[in-house]
Amino acid sequence: MSDQGQPIGATTVAVQPVAVRAVAVRAELESLLERDLLGPWDGPEEELPAGSQPAERYLLGRLVPRTPDAGIADGPKKDEDPADTDFGAPELADREVSVDAEDTGDAADAEPEATVRFGSMAASSLGVSFMVPTGVDTVVVTASWGRYERGPSQTQETQTGRPATVWRRHPAGGVVEIPLHVEDTGQRVPDPAQDGVVVAYQVRHRTLGSGGRVRMAHVSLVNAQQPPPGTPDTHRLYQAGLTVTALDGAAAIFVGHNDPELSAPPPSHDGEGLRLAMLHRATRKYATGAQCAVDADVREGQTRAWRLRTSCFPAAEVAPVVPGDAAAMPGLVLDMTRLGNPELAADDLVAGLRPLVSGYRGWLAAQRDRSRSDPEIARYAPAADDALAEAEEVAGRLDRAVDLLRDDGLAREAFRFANQSMARQRVRSELVRALMQTPDRSPTELLREIDVPANRGWRPFQLAFVLLCLPGLTDPAHPDAHRGADDARVQLLFFPTGGGKTEAYLGLTAYTLAIRRLHGVVGTGADARDGSDGVAVLMRYTLRLLTAQQFQRAAALICACELLRRERIAGGDHRWGSTPFRLGLWVGSSVTPNNYDEAKRQVTEAFGRGSQTGGPLQLTSCPWCGTPLMAGRDLHTDDARRRVLLFCGDADGRCPFGRHGSPTEGLPVLTVDEEIYRLTPALVISTVDKLAQLPWKGGTAPLFGLVDTRCPRHGWQTPDTAGWCRGKHPATGTLPAVTAQPALRLRPPDLVIQDELHLISDALGSIVGLYESIIDRLASRSQGGRVVRPVLVASTATVRRAADQVQQVFDRGLTVFPPQVLDAGETFFSTRLTPSAGSPGRRYRGICAPGERTKSVTIRVFATLLEHGQFLLDRHGAAADPYLSLVAYFSSTRELAGTRRLVDDDIAERLASRVVRTRRRRPEVKELTSRMPSDQIATILAELERPFDPQYDGSAALDRWRQASAAEREKEREAVAGRSRPTDVLLATSMLQVGVDVPRLGLMVVSGQPKNTAEYIQATSRVGRGHGPGLVLTVYQWTRPRDLAHYESFGYDHATFGMTVEGVTTTPFSERALDRGLTAVLATARRHSSADMLPNAAAHQASVTGPEVDELVEALACRAERVTRDTGAADRVRQMARNRFDRWGQRRAALPTGRLGYVDDAGVTGLLRHPNAGAWDLWSAPMSLREVEPQVLLQLDGRDAAMENPPPWSYWDTGADSGAGADGDAGRADR
Repeated sequence: MSDQGQPIGATTVAVQPVAVRAVAVRAELESLLERDLLGPWDGPEEELPAGSQPAERYLLGRLVPRTPDAGIADGPKKDEDPADTDFGAPELADREVSVDAEDTGDAADAEPEATVRFGSMAASSLGVSFMVPTGVDTVVVTASWGRYERGPSQTQETQTGRPATVWRRHPAGGVVEIPLHVEDTGQRVPDPAQDGVVVAYQVRHRTLGSGGRVRMAHVSLVNAQQPPPGTPDTHRLYQAGLTVTALDGAAAIFVGHNDPELSAPPPSHDGEGLRLAMLHRATRKYATGAQCAVDADVREGQTRAWRLRTSCFPAAEVAPVVPGDAAAMPGLVLDMTRLGNPELAADDLVAGLRPLVSGYRGWLAAQRDRSRSDPEIARYAPAADDALAEAEEVAGRLDRAVDLLRDDGLAREAFRFANQSMARQRVRSELVRALMQTPDRSPTELLREIDVPANRGWRPFQLAFVLLCLPGLTDPAHPDAHRGADDARVQLLFFPTGGGKTEAYLGLTAYTLAIRRLHGVVGTGADARDGSDGVAVLMRYTLRLLTAQQFQRAAALICACELLRRERIAGGDHRWGSTPFRLGLWVGSSVTPNNYDEAKRQVTEAFGRGSQTGGPLQLTSCPWCGTPLMAGRDLHTDDARRRVLLFCGDADGRCPFGRHGSPTEGLPVLTVDEEIYRLTPALVISTVDKLAQLPWKGGTAPLFGLVDTRCPRHGWQTPDTAGWCRGKHPATGTLPAVTAQPALRLRPPDLVIQDELHLISDALGSIVGLYESIIDRLASRSQGGRVVRPVLVASTATVRRAADQVQQVFDRGLTVFPPQVLDAGETFFSTRLTPSAGSPGRRYRGICAPGERTKSVTIRVFATLLEHGQFLLDRHGAAADPYLSLVAYFSSTRELAGTRRLVDDDIAERLASRVVRTRRRRPEVKELTSRMPSDQIATILAELERPFDPQYDGSAALDRWRQASAAEREKEREAVAGRSRPTDVLLATSMLQVGVDVPRLGLMVVSGQPKNTAEYIQATSRVGRGHGPGLVLTVYQWTRPRDLAHYESFGYDHATFGMTVEGVTTTPFSERALDRGLTAVLATARRHSSADMLPNAAAHQASVTGPEVDELVEALACRAERVTRDTGAADRVRQMARNRFDRWGQRRAALPTGRLGYVDDAGVTGLLRHPNAGAWDLWSAPMSLREVEPQVLLQLDGRDAAMENPPPWSYWDTGADSGAGADGDAGRADR
């Protein structure tokens, strides 16, 4: 203990109460950043500290003197059309710092850069382009900047007592009038004291497409001073800016791009474009910046701006879209426990749900009235009518879903089960999260606090989406389940990130599990299918990070379902079956083991080293009670059953999934591929890459219900079990003797969930769409003379041309829920709030520093954020926690690797220096990229939940620790040994953009504009999801024209995210896609056509001609024609498929000895060829749907004499990324 009797690692710091809201902390952080990066830090007439220079102090808003040969004009030339040039580019002076080779990103994937001379280019001007009506003859321009001059200080002294020589700021600027009545080019001097600084202007008169006449102007502030021979700071302008108003300073004269009086709406033949224009009609682009952004001030109720202001540190706050208000639906019951109450009569249940429909219908009626009375909406009449019709169709479907619950007893019972399980899941998930943040609290006490209606209630849109999908899951004749391509639809849940989409389809999952068990065996004769076992829900993702985090969330639901099943069985209701509800994680071999033997080896190794992680262990804590899990302690292997069991390590033995509560099953989760195939968990979470295994492995057949024999000890028999399960086993230990028995085929999955639909795009989307043609067949069944397809739901927060994408990939129509009607974000089930202190949105700030190296900007921004974060922690305590873990997002691993070096070296040294205002310890840095081993992802996500504690992480506590003696530190080490350090910096690439849900994260830096808008929205939405409103700083690379364009339209771009999301393109039946995947699709179709065709050697007797093959080829060809609307695609599929079947028969006939199998094996010649076995040919089949060329690793020999004379150039470590560094890997598929 210290002399004061306090632990050295903790101290009482003078902080304001935690009641200081995080929104106020964020505002203070923004203010500190603006003062630090743009200035002035200490007021309009500040003195800089002795030895400090303005150029070192301020990065933004700086204009350097123009050189005579600058060569780039401030605006368009006289013979150029301003509409073509966008009023020109700002001048970039031949001064300042060079573009650095190491700052430009991946060579093969970098943005095209501006052509610049070495040794350039800092801005010497900034400007604004705008439009006004023809009646406006003059505008007033106010120019302002700061001028710094050296002189004796009034407050600082040298060591000898004399006034120190410092830089002092002098406010400068003035007001000029710009004539607009004639087309002209000219300039004005706003401040006679600096007559080399001018306001240049250019005016053009134009006619818009609608026929309206406008006056277009470009106004710029130009530092035309001659560069001085001595100190350049005296001629630089700092904090430069322009303000433009009408002559009276108040009139609203600035016209937006979609001004209702001067512009016309988009053509009606572009239905989606017209719809988007209508939704965003109130958002207008009033001006475009040049080397800066522009803020437009618009009074409420007006359509034109009255003031334009340039900004070199622009801000935009994206209005939060929140779930609809339940108060608009009086009588609606949202409490899951109440909806799941078996005592609730059918009429009462319906009465508690019907307000959802009646409230929606009433809102739609009001929207239809608006569409008829609002003249601006009337400009978009076709779009408004279509939107209202779609919404009214949804209302009708909701009405019919409520009727179903009233009339169908099994549906009602399944709905109650779903609500009971969801209520338990929600409460238990909150308990686990609370225990992670406050491990010292009693779980029983926490559970009492958490188990309240607020924590187990539906949001209205979640409940509505569940209802919308119930008929298709309950009634095979419903259009959602019908085979016809014109009837089947994908149900797309379209809601902002963080809004609760996952809970919606978890609720749907629970209903599916229940109704399937209650239906039991469906169909008769050859169509009979057993629903008491088998995969009910297949949840597919594209990224392994998504599977890692969603697995933890889904595990809590499956635990709840399994406990409810046990309770019902104990009560005598055996309809729920003897097979436990289980969850399976079916991902690549880099994440989980392929078979039991591999899993046992990993468990043995983990036990030997006491490891906390391991391949079969993909959970960090028990999803039911929150007890931390350890691979070396909690995993158990059972050789007799070939099972890997995971037990909760609860020391008290109270958890129902510990060794005492569940001795033969443990937690109901499966992570070994072999077990997933044999035991067919009710819910399987997978990556789309695993679909590539279907032609290679006959053992995957049970996932789609293709079984005929079951061993009571080992589960469903497959070709892969033949080596160790002969179908008859003697008694051993506590296990009785058993014999395998014939069994009915299982129902294939009833529900397929495709999360993050926007990621099924481009090359991946094409190959997934091709494979989907066979997955659809495997997951369909016959009943009552019709083919029943699985219900397919998808979710996304960013979508464009979704109907085309869904048609191309899934061969279905599309229903979007909740449908947007007349205003963006307003759907009744969601509403867009005006940002305020009570309802803050996510704040974005733009940083662009022309002439500065990216490395220098990165160091400054990171260090500044970390410094100020420490200051805010000291000042506000826990309220500052959201802004203490800095998330940095990069478009490539190469850029991330370079920044990692900076964080470890330059930034860490700056933070350790006593020059900074606050002193943090060396940053704790984590990475979330494709370079991370899969078993570390869950650990990293858990560590990100760990908050900063002012008692241990505040500056005073850190200083006390540093100053303590070694003996005192050792004495106190035990007090803090159990507390791991929170994360200071998280470096991430595209793996971060989906699936990461850490409520405490509130601060992000984006390095450069990502390649598409959807990625930008998804990535930046990872912050501000819970404990504090988000703050995102986008650092633009000024050498990239695309970055600069986004910066100059900063406010408008962020206000119209939804309009600028790029459409997704997939071509599943292109010649290239067929070349890569058709062989695998045909092999899958034949291998999985019956149980007899599953063994490897069955390829030898598989029919390659006849009615069955003809039907398959024609089905694929018809799908190709529907998807592409091109008969040529159908002909191409027929020709290529028949050619492959002909060649299959020829290869079989040409074998002199042996047999033809699907894959190479002893005595069997493989039909399929491994993709790495040489050049791609007719029989090559992918092992992964995102197949890339094999990597070749290069290692330099340290003894190489060439290293004694290294070249004059260097490069940043590229890490382990391929291509652009996209973290698209879903974990390697089986090799």
